[in-house]
Order: sequence, then C-alpha cells, then structure tokens
Amino acid sequence: MRILIVGGTRFVGRHITEAALAAGHEVTLLHRGQTGPDLFPSATHLRADRNSLPDGLLAGEWDATVDVSGYLPRQVDGLADALDGRGGRYVYISSVSVYDVPAGPGFAESSPLLELEDPTVEEVTNETYGPLKAACERVAEERFGTSTLIVRPTYVVGPHDHLSRFTFWVERVARGGEILAPGPRDAAIQVIDARDLADWTIRLLGRPGGGVFHAVSPAPPFSFEELLEAMVAEVGPPGTKLTWVDPDFLGERGLTGETLPLWSAFDVEKDLNAANPAAAFAAGLSPRPLRQTVRETYESALRDPLPPPPERLTAEQESRVLAEWHQR
Repeated sequence: MRILIVGGTRFVGRHITEAALAAGHEVTLLHRGQTGPDLFPSATHLRADRNSLPDGLLAGEWDATVDVSGYLPRQVDGLADALDGRGGRYVYISSVSVYDVPAGPGFAESSPLLELEDPTVEEVTNETYGPLKAACERVAEERFGTSTLIVRPTYVVGPHDHLSRFTFWVERVARGGEILAPGPRDAAIQVIDARDLADWTIRLLGRPGGGVFHAVSPAPPFSFEELLEAMVAEVGPPGTKLTWVDPDFLGERGLTGETLPLWSAFDVEKDLNAANPAAAFAAGLSPRPLRQTVRETYESALRDPLPPPPERLTAEQESRVLAEWHQR
C-alpha cells in the first residue's frame, strides 16, 4: 500500500511511520524537515510547510493519507485541494478534546462535539484546541467522504514523547523516595501507547469503510491512583511512597496541570478521561500492558533523555510543598 503521512517524524507521526514501514508499505512523508531529518531513509521525503504547499508537490497518488499534524480546518481543506482526490482513504488523528462535556464515564463517540465560537480563530490554545480539532473533523468528512477514519486518542504516551507528561511521572517514580501525588486519587485517567496507536492505525487501513474511534486505555473506571501505583510497582525502588495531597492545597500554591502533568483536578476536560474504547477494541486495538509501557518508556528515557519542560515541578518545589503539607 502507498501511504502518505503528513507529519511523520515526531512522536505519534514517527511511530506511525515506523509501523507503516514495518508492515511493508511504501511510505511518503510530508514534513518540514525540522525534526528527525535523517529518520527513515527508505521513505520518500517531501519537505514543505503544509500551510504553503508548492504547486505540484503532491502530484503523486496514494492509497491512504494519514494526517497527524492538522490543527486548523484550513489545513485539512488545503490538503484536500492539493491531493485533488489522489490521497486515497484519509485518516485524521484527532483527540478526545473535541467533546463538549460528556454525560458521564463510558461516553461514546456519538457524544456532542464542541463548536468554534469564532470560525476565524486560528490561535491554538487550551481553550481553542478542542473546538479546532472538531472543526477539522467536519472538514475531513466533507472533503474526503464516508471512508474517512477519525481516531480520537486521550493522552498518548511512550518513547520519544517530547511533551514529557507520562514520562515525567515515570522518571519521578524511578527516583523513589516520597512522591507528591496530587489528589483526588480517584480522578479518571486514560492513556494510549503511541506504538499501539500506530500499529492499529495502519491496520485500520485494511478494514473497509470509515468510522470514528476512541484510542484510549484502559476502559473506565481507571484512576490516577491506579496509574501511579502501576508505575511504582514497575520502576519504583524499595521505599517509594506516594503522599496524596489535597488538590485545593496544591491550587492555593499555584500548582497546575502544567506543573504536575496528567493532573486534572481543575481541568474542565477531566471528564474526557473516561471514554468508552469498545469500538476501537472491536476494530482491533489491543493495548500492551500498562506496566510494559512504563518500563519501556523509562528505558527509552535513559537511552535518549529529553529535558523536561521548564514549567514542570522541580525537586525543590516538591520538597517544599510536601513539608508544608505535613506541617498543616
């Protein structure tokens, strides 16, 4: 199969490219060349900014197009114009952030989507990301037809994650000692290993018809406490201790979901971490055990360490907040 991957060299796109090549497909990558320029020598590389595609760049023909980097509706529309019917089946990697507040745990893909208040907005922020992705989905279905596949993951985790959200916790647990665990313990959480997402996305291309799927795991209920305990069990040295701290106490000290990634106490999207993965599981999504992802993420971080984002909690901050918590 000839597959065009738009944005195929960084994290999710990188794993999708690896999966496509491993399955024996002929791969063309459309990317800017800023990340991983030496990756995938067996693939054809088309280097360009998707916002200003040169005439004739996408003059070829493909059996499928996987779009990992579409954040604005005009980007999806422009890609459809450039391909002019030669892109084959279209796969759009979206997000569970497209949903309006769902009815409750176990919500399905038919739940109501967000709408852009201002259809001209193009700045991607925490507030506009979800509505923009939902708008991209609508353009995708309009332009690429009923065979369109829309994949909505929650937190994507695993090796090469430049956002270092899941990795932050894996590395922190691996250092051991007393760990600041932000409450509430029972906050819902779901993740998906980027490699499982990638393998399944490529296999989806072998199925007839389109569809919308939650690429999430585990099925709810699954809590933040269970996630951290799985990390402690897999990479925590002896004596590792989780100290659960009240979310209001943390909020009063200015801690946020950026300081403590995956923490959703004050996040309006916290209910999105309990999506029903039944449709994806029925279509072949088979996530590896969480503890395997933990172990392999840690091993990857040791081989190829990435600097944490500057807003992450430091060891000094953690010690100070824990001391204040114990003295309250």
